[in-house]
Amino acid sequence: MIPEKVASVLAIHGLAALEFEPGSTATSQSAAQRLGVRVGQIAKSLLFVGKDGRYAMLLCPGDRKASSAKLKTALGVKTRMARRDEALAATGFEPGGVCPFGIDDDVRILIDESLSHYETIYPAAGTGASGVPMTFPQLVAITGGSVGDFTVPAEASEEMAE
Repeated sequence: MIPEKVASVLAIHGLAALEFEPGSTATSQSAAQRLGVRVGQIAKSLLFVGKDGRYAMLLCPGDRKASSAKLKTALGVKTRMARRDEALAATGFEPGGVCPFGIDDDVRILIDESLSHYETIYPAAGTGASGVPMTFPQLVAITGGSVGDFTVPAEASEEMAE
């Protein structure tokens, strides 16, 4: 079931989440397969915590990986992936269902520009079995995220975070 705080944000913007069998879309690959779209269309939400203790969420295509160097440049501090308990505390969502809707303003949102290559993208909607069909401009407008280059192709050898 889509959390009320997410459903409210989506309703304000005239969007609706798609729901599937529990656990069926917790990875980019499984979400793409379930939706019948390319893995890159899945807008995965990755939560990072900086050395300064602040959180940042990166929204990026499911077929790309976060670049530690690019995140450090953008945020001004070295980061690491948030642990499960940290993700839940900071966003209210379990990993696999973390999404940028209805979260605290203290979490900075970064949106990888490569998501703009797709007509329709699918971020999660607060559960590991959901997705929201939307456009890149809608994602940027709803989240107020900063758009930039924060990723590398999944096959790149640079030190990266999942």
